[in-house]
Amino acid sequence: MKKRILVGVLALASAALLSTTEAAFAAEVPDALPTVEAVIAVQEAVTEELMATEGILGTAVGLDHQGNLALVVYVNLESKNMAEVVAGMPNSMGDVPVAVQVTEPFRPLLRFKPLDGGTAHKPKQTPPIQLGTSGGWRYDLANGFCCGGTLGSLVQKGGVSYILSNYHVFESDIVNGGNNRVALPGDPVIQPGLIDVSCNANNAQDVATLSGIKALPTSNVDAAIAEVISGQVQPDGAILDIGTISAATLAASLNQKVKKSGQTTGLTRSTVNGLNATVSVTYDNECAGGTAFTKIFTGQILIMNSNQGESFISGGDSGSLMVEDVSQNPKAVGLLFAGSSTIAVANPIDQVLSFFGATMIGQ
Repeated sequence: MKKRILVGVLALASAALLSTTEAAFAAEVPDALPTVEAVIAVQEAVTEELMATEGILGTAVGLDHQGNLALVVYVNLESKNMAEVVAGMPNSMGDVPVAVQVTEPFRPLLRFKPLDGGTAHKPKQTPPIQLGTSGGWRYDLANGFCCGGTLGSLVQKGGVSYILSNYHVFESDIVNGGNNRVALPGDPVIQPGLIDVSCNANNAQDVATLSGIKALPTSNVDAAIAEVISGQVQPDGAILDIGTISAATLAASLNQKVKKSGQTTGLTRSTVNGLNATVSVTYDNECAGGTAFTKIFTGQILIMNSNQGESFISGGDSGSLMVEDVSQNPKAVGLLFAGSSTIAVANPIDQVLSFFGATMIGQ
């Protein structure tokens, strides 16, 4: 079955490639390198069938080992048929090279810890707080654990300021399970998050209230907003270790240098290495709960998550805003929400803002 799938994929890829002028030219001149448009044409033709193959986590427009544009296919390291899938993948589809990357499954990068206490990773700030800090839903504890992530940035909608983070940081408790409650509009968002105050919300402070807008499972972004409580957040939206950002946004590009400030790993830098990514991410239905649903995202940004032994993001960094790596007023590029040990995943920031009808607060 696997081989029949790949043969069908190759046929679809060739047809898609020849449907564009640039791709047709590449077919006439075999040594010509593919364009981004040509790779996307192949990707869109084959991704649905590839994703139906057990062990394939996603695809993206990226680079092969020679640094040339390629269709990158991500294979699940934990899949029992990983070796078979890798061996059966063609080296190219039409005139587009295929690169295979083996990685663990993509997971939301929420951090959780047992209810028996622990050491804080980010201190409680004196209001008005800066962002890029530990935070989350005030009641995010269940099943013997508490959870939390990062309060990423500040956005504006209808003249009102909101903290931007992820759905799975603010709004993902959707069952009356281990804590006998669900996340509701108006619930408090705290700083620091429960993970950094020994799971005791009395040691944190309320800084915002949930909007109640549930991005998942239906939308293509893992995002949530919480209305700022007056006086609790710096009105300019300054982010720890980054400072103020631009009110403008910037589209991602391959090899783009980016940075973020998050709860767990603080200020880190990396490079965009995948565009237009389709990835599968599996979610819990509450803190440390069971699998609730698996979501396939499209049009995402992928970033190198391992650089000389250091991670760009880790558990607890979910909700961090990814910006261009410049020293003053960087433009927002994406909202980080998931990843593996080698790859980080971000929603394009313009998709996020469009979902809420919001704009960045910045200079």
